[in-house]
Amino acid sequence: MNLKANPAIADGAAARARFESAYRVLTDAIAARAFPGCAFGVFAGGEVVLEDALGRFTYEADSPEVTAGTVYDIASLTKVVATTAMTMALEQRGQLDVETPLGTVLPEFLAGRDAEDAARRVTLRHLLAHSSGLPGYVQFFKTATTAQALMDACLKLPLEAEPGARAEYSDPGFILLGKALETLAGEKLDDWASREIFGQLGMTETQFCPDGGQVRETIPPTEEDRTFRHRRIQGEVQDENAYVLGGVAGHSGVFSRVRDLLRFTEEILSAGTGDAPEMKGGRLFEERTVERFARRQGPAGSSCALGWDTPSEHSSAGRHFSSHSIGHLGYSGCSFWIDLDAKVAIVLLTNRTWPDRQSQLIKTVRPAFHDAVREAL
Repeated sequence: MNLKANPAIADGAAARARFESAYRVLTDAIAARAFPGCAFGVFAGGEVVLEDALGRFTYEADSPEVTAGTVYDIASLTKVVATTAMTMALEQRGQLDVETPLGTVLPEFLAGRDAEDAARRVTLRHLLAHSSGLPGYVQFFKTATTAQALMDACLKLPLEAEPGARAEYSDPGFILLGKALETLAGEKLDDWASREIFGQLGMTETQFCPDGGQVRETIPPTEEDRTFRHRRIQGEVQDENAYVLGGVAGHSGVFSRVRDLLRFTEEILSAGTGDAPEMKGGRLFEERTVERFARRQGPAGSSCALGWDTPSEHSSAGRHFSSHSIGHLGYSGCSFWIDLDAKVAIVLLTNRTWPDRQSQLIKTVRPAFHDAVREAL
């Protein structure tokens, strides 16, 4: 499926003139070594109004230049484009109820726990809303050397809080959610997402586990790993837990490009508008589904919706995205935000973790870039 694109995109000079301030933010960020390069795009007014790239794969002068079509490791954007999207689709089809206890789907989550253990009260909704009480991050990969061992360790995690009482962004929660979805669908997460989401939307360069050395060389590296894999990480998932899980997990593992992610955001913005003639069965998501999953969840003070994030004070979305917006960030430096009222989406892909994960400049670049784009619109 092809996105409608503004003819002005073909005129690079016109796009650069219109979004001059946004280009300046990114150019300055590269000079400051926030990241060596980036690809970015904007959907507004029912069409793509910007799609471009700056910089290189790494800071070396002979490194390949990033193009608008460069594929990146999108890290935790996986939580939205694969795991949450699969949840939305299955719920819409009547194959899933977010109020279902996790232990009902994955009985092994309850194995060895007593009858009063709070884990029995964890639901799929809690996982989506990052309010399950599970820890935010666990370095399973340091002791688990196989996918089964890592999953077993995740299933046995003790809760740190009562379900629903605390908001704690949780990778283990989404690892378990991905496993639960596979059980409910009777199919692996990557296979289901590739056919029912990426394939349906024409996201031709979006996938888990890119194949082959030549393909991997076209993807910017994320780091020089000196502590775990002891090699340059390029074209394979950066997240260590996802790596041990075989590159396919509910929290990380997807690789994608700007055009594909703009197509995904367009689908979210077009929910409820009727059939799309290029797609069998019309739109993937109904408006009511998008609205349900875009609604903030508890506890008070959390910015999490169901699988999505929403703008909070000092948000990476900047100052101009409405409260009726959803988005997500990725550890590698990737992000997208969707304003459901203004019908605007902005995608930014980077490898800010190159070469050693140390730079935190992305935290100031993101809001400045988003503000510049929205002001230009």
